Amino acid sequence: MRLLVASDAWHPQVNGVVRSLEEMIRRAPEHGFAARLLTPSDFRSVPMPGYPEIRLACPTPHRLSARWAEAAPSHVHVATEGPVGLAARRRCLAAGLPFTTSYHTRFPEYLAARAPVPEAWSYAYLRRFHAAAHGTMVSTASLQADLAARGFANLLRWTRGVDTDLFRPAGPGARPPPDLAGLAGPLFLTVGRLAVEKNLAAFLALDLPGTKVVVGDGPDRARLRALAPGARFLGTRTGAELAALYAACDVFVFPSLTDTFGIVMLEALASGLPVAAFPVPGPRDVIGPRVGVLDADLRAAALAALGLSRAACRAEALARSWDESARQFFGNIRAVRAPPGKAAA
Repeated sequence: MRLLVASDAWHPQVNGVVRSLEEMIRRAPEHGFAARLLTPSDFRSVPMPGYPEIRLACPTPHRLSARWAEAAPSHVHVATEGPVGLAARRRCLAAGLPFTTSYHTRFPEYLAARAPVPEAWSYAYLRRFHAAAHGTMVSTASLQADLAARGFANLLRWTRGVDTDLFRPAGPGARPPPDLAGLAGPLFLTVGRLAVEKNLAAFLALDLPGTKVVVGDGPDRARLRALAPGARFLGTRTGAELAALYAACDVFVFPSLTDTFGIVMLEALASGLPVAAFPVPGPRDVIGPRVGVLDADLRAAALAALGLSRAACRAEALARSWDESARQFFGNIRAVRAPPGKAAA
């Protein structure tokens, strides 16, 4: 099957959407799919106001038609609700081509944090956007229940995974990365986009022993650095460099109140780090009692997490594979395309 994945999120962005799609594209041949991408890099784009790391594509009919002809898709997966996703959705509806969508980001909450836009308006737009799809993939049971209560239909489960070969505990006698050398412990780490919706100010305001370590970049960087001059801000890190930072820290703190999943929590667990987070959707679906502490008092959660078993964290992550994620993703596509009787079976 020829699959076209349309996404407004792609490199150079570093986030869970990009990581998830990378893994699905990599595994597509194993599941009988020839997959291609449609991203902002295929069109002229402009930086998003106030967030230049994100490029907003300007898809033109001529350029879109050329890319569409090259892909000749038999199925389209629309991963995001931005200009690229809208253009792909419109093309599918015009051609009568089946497509699925996925819900990655709580844009209504994110937008409301930045502008006086009622969440109900944003959810109405998103409900209409996804209603035309043969199925909408969501990452967790909590998100599925929340969207169903808001009137979303045809919801399908698509979990996420972690690379346990890359993210793993440090070996015996391993030295800390140079960026962490000499820092007072314990080391409390957070990894993510430095933006208001990630609620990082809640982490930086905690009265904790040792040192807070922040990995990531974004439009809120200057404000956050001013809030916590004693924290170590390391910028964006990827690959083995990022894995080494995880492995050298003691607790992973995830202060977000709006993430739909949080792949970084799985990366932390794979590295042997217990997780401290608020008891909200996302963390509640990912973190069990043996590998993390969920508490409305984030400081109490972070301190309690210091006492959890790193071996248990690693064991939990080993059960969360990208192979299982891909099995669900491609299985969902086959299911929505199957004849009604066969799909039910």
